[in-house]
Amino acid sequence: MERKGEFMLQVIVNGLLIGGVYALVAVGLTMIHGVMKIVNFAQGDFLVIGLYLTYALFVFLPEGAVPYWLIIPVGAGMYLLGCIFFKLSINRVLGKGDSNYILLTIGLSFMIQNILQLIFGADFRRVPISDELRFGALDMLGTIFQVPRLIAFALAALFVVFVNWFLSRTDTGRAMRATSENRVVAESLGIRTSRVYVIAFALGTMFAGVAGLLISPMFLVFPTLGASFGLVAMSAMVLGGLGNIKGAFIGGLIIGLVESFTSTYISIALAPVAINLALMLVLIFKPYGILGKRGRVA
Repeated sequence: MERKGEFMLQVIVNGLLIGGVYALVAVGLTMIHGVMKIVNFAQGDFLVIGLYLTYALFVFLPEGAVPYWLIIPVGAGMYLLGCIFFKLSINRVLGKGDSNYILLTIGLSFMIQNILQLIFGADFRRVPISDELRFGALDMLGTIFQVPRLIAFALAALFVVFVNWFLSRTDTGRAMRATSENRVVAESLGIRTSRVYVIAFALGTMFAGVAGLLISPMFLVFPTLGASFGLVAMSAMVLGGLGNIKGAFIGGLIIGLVESFTSTYISIALAPVAINLALMLVLIFKPYGILGKRGRVA
């Protein structure tokens, strides 16, 4: 009986650790939706760009390096890429109907996948880190904490804390919250909403790219990897409540737990089915998500 309890605790730990990474992608998606009222269907593909960027930059690091050293250049590069994508594409469809941005971001997703395949090929690739990091584990009271997942969870949690601080304590963050509530009123108060939109989209892109870096020790990378992560991020965002940062984080953790329990006790192939079922059950009783409120988007 004691062994069963320890095994279940291990399943919970595994789910929470990978759920932290899902939460980071969902937080970026939530920030974009909360401010701009759009859903970025290419969010998962930005995660893959972050993974490939980590793979490409890793060759410049000395022997024995870890990918976490690249968090600043990868984050900065993804932020800049987000600004470029917004200026060249997203900016042109704002306020022109939901169908326009849906088709545009889906098109961006396919475009990114094809560009990555042209550059890196369709083969599976892996960031060449040491086996000590890739397979490292800590034994705490009979529970195994895989080092890459533990680091990814800790850094993802720090980013979520940073987002909450940024939105509540900085002028730019307050401007983003005001814009999310009412763009017309925000503009009447002197807020440059066009600049706020750029920042929101770029930050959302950056969080996805950083999440890609964090999972680099755990996942092989290939051009279409982002599809599954994008769906998980959307599920976490809806589960937690549209536009709610804390809700997105909780949603990511819940999805990580559902995936872990389903993969362990039933079948890994049924994990997506279980995630969708959990989402449906929550929305039946909480139509606006766990922390979502009617009429509130930030």
